[in-house]
Amino acid sequence: MKSKILLLEDDLNLSETVSDYFEEQGFDVICVYDGEEAISSIYEHNFDLLLLDVNVPNKNGFEVLKEIRAQNKKVPAIFTTSLNSMDSLEKGFESGCDDYIRKPFELKELLLRVQTILKREFANNKNELINITPEVTFNSISNELRENGVEVKLNLKELKLLKFFLQHPNELLVHDRIYDYVWDYDEEYSDNSLRTYIKNLRKILGKDKIVSLKKLGYRFNQE
Repeated sequence: MKSKILLLEDDLNLSETVSDYFEEQGFDVICVYDGEEAISSIYEHNFDLLLLDVNVPNKNGFEVLKEIRAQNKKVPAIFTTSLNSMDSLEKGFESGCDDYIRKPFELKELLLRVQTILKREFANNKNELINITPEVTFNSISNELRENGVEVKLNLKELKLLKFFLQHPNELLVHDRIYDYVWDYDEEYSDNSLRTYIKNLRKILGKDKIVSLKKLGYRFNQE
């Protein structure tokens, strides 16, 4: 699955240049142009990494990251900025960033920094097993679902749906959020397909694990 990046950049030309480059490299990029829009998008999507310009309207990049870190969101973040002072650098790391790159930058250098952080995140979580039930486990890195030690094969949509549930336990996930995560932007989602994927997951996890909230969405119950 593609790594999803949030790009906060109010320079429209630079935003387009960076997003086009990263999409050519196999990333899924969502562009936003001010701090408030960035925060809303972070709560609506599951990002693998944030690219945050500092000097943007409404809330600057420092404020955006500080706010989401206060909500215990640990998604890695890189600041991009034309600020050169040591005070700015210190403020960036104090707000919870993982890296800092000054403008103007080479796209290749930015890509290398992104890849390095994502590899580190992979290494830190490579043995992360989630116990869904006493019989069923899921490895969030290798994407292996096992029942009594035997691997259970899922199709791509079922896998993405399961990961989304596990990332948001005991939380109401409205239909639109599920469609946005499970279906690619150029795909047409299907209510019937979603119900089929839910049905297949319930056969493995148990009927009580995924609760349907009529006309609203679904909730994954994690004890």
